[in-house]
Amino acid sequence: MFKKNMAALMMIIFLLVSFSMAFASEGPDGNDRKGKYTYRKVYKACAQTGEVESATPTISPADKTMVQWQEIFENKNFDEFGCKDNWAGLPDKDVLDVYSYFYKHASDSPTPAKCK
Repeated sequence: MFKKNMAALMMIIFLLVSFSMAFASEGPDGNDRKGKYTYRKVYKACAQTGEVESATPTISPADKTMVQWQEIFENKNFDEFGCKDNWAGLPDKDVLDVYSYFYKHASDSPTPAKCK
């Protein structure tokens, strides 16, 4: 009886760990730290050309949910960021990094961005 209960408990623990690892690996696989840097660099360049008012980004990852950021980046709809030319000129790797930054720090993520 004890061995059956122990085996069932071990199976449940294994399944829980497997599912949590699967959910933790969802989302883009870019470098979110590089994405934060790239995002700020693009925004600063936009401010220098006068396309935005401030060099400090006004859009925070916590402004939207992970699903909303996923939709924006998968459709490449960067209208709300402004600076269409700057966004269009970014290499795919940099866009992936920025996407990772916004996705991993969205309002419903385990680690939402706390400040802008």
